[in-house]
Amino acid sequence: QVQFVESGGGLVQHGESLRLSCAASGLTLDDYAIGWFRQAPGKEREGVACISASDGSAVYLDSVKGRFTISRDNARKTVSLQMSSLKSEDTAVYYCAANTMRRRCLEPMSARYEYDYWGQGTQVTVSS
Repeated sequence: QVQFVESGGGLVQHGESLRLSCAASGLTLDDYAIGWFRQAPGKEREGVACISASDGSAVYLDSVKGRFTISRDNARKTVSLQMSSLKSEDTAVYYCAANTMRRRCLEPMSARYEYDYWGQGTQVTVSS
């Protein structure tokens, strides 16, 4: 059974940092591009960052470029999202998922339908 579990969310002040983790089980992480998505109340879920399976190259949502960094540790089956200079508009539930249709991330990120094995999410709240 494939399972993704997100952790690391919390309440932070504007300008502070957080590191989210995504722990995968039941699959060979090396085979998949992995994406981080977020969903704010009343808004559509949007892709934030993606890291390719093959070479670890990454793509980002324009609004987080230069502030967020995605990384992966295939041996430990984890994917992390380092978030810095957080803003109130980053407040959302953050999810990780595997792209089951391609191994290399597209820019802009692929639509949600390409992703599967969604975790339960972790809440990030940035107070101004």
